[in-house]
Amino acid sequence: MKKRCAWAGDDPLCIAYHDGEWGVPSRDDRHLFEMLILEGAQAGLSWITILRKRENYRRAFAHWDAEKVARFGEKDFARLMADAGIVRNRLKIHAAIENAKAFLQVRAEFGSFDRYLWPFGGGAPMQNKRRTIADLPARSPESDAMSRDLKKRGFRFVGSTICYAFMQAVGMVNDHVTSCFRYAELSR
Repeated sequence: MKKRCAWAGDDPLCIAYHDGEWGVPSRDDRHLFEMLILEGAQAGLSWITILRKRENYRRAFAHWDAEKVARFGEKDFARLMADAGIVRNRLKIHAAIENAKAFLQVRAEFGSFDRYLWPFGGGAPMQNKRRTIADLPARSPESDAMSRDLKKRGFRFVGSTICYAFMQAVGMVNDHVTSCFRYAELSR
């Protein structure tokens, strides 16, 4: 039996996310946009709640096409507020639309969101050596800097804790505990 990070639990959806995606370095702008929005949507909720709604989010947010999401108007906002398949929080939905606009501005300035984002982690995945889940921090100096800069650029729901969770999700940091089978695979 494979040893995993304790947070993966026994839910098949969470295990699949842990084993196949969490901590895997991503440089795909669409995926980075998706994870930034989902991490913001998760604020105050459990991650499994968001994972269970993930397919609904993809459909509701134009399969994470930032250009389409940036053009969402009042009719789209009302549609999203009525969609039981996503978290129906006015501030989070509004933030997702505004974040799409800010995302496009960053992409225009840097050529890609990836080029803007990865320098916050030094350009390559940070290899941490966490022995237990209790050793995982909620934030870091890098997530603090990312949060400050994203906010300055007009992003919402991008506090340092959200940014650190995002960095973990997209592989900017390898925070699998050292006893987890994924730790060794991702530290190569």
